[in-house]
Amino acid sequence: MTRDELKEKIVAVLVDEFEFENPGLTDNLRDDHGFDSIDAIELLAKIEEMLGFRLSRKEKEQAMSIRTISDILDYIETIQSSRST
Repeated sequence: MTRDELKEKIVAVLVDEFEFENPGLTDNLRDDHGFDSIDAIELLAKIEEMLGFRLSRKEKEQAMSIRTISDILDYIETIQSSRST
């Protein structure tokens, strides 16, 4: 999946599932959209569905530093590249 395809899917999830309005790539998810730890767990489940595999504990721990949609995209790309090697 390309970064643009990932972006479209992630933004769609954030709008449809978490009721974000006009999310920007650099918006702080927590401060700008009220995203909390429960939302983060739900989003990780959606990312697992999107990728077609379960994330390891280490991969889930790496998600703790995510603050923006750009961070989400970087995170997914990192996981995809580490899984393909």
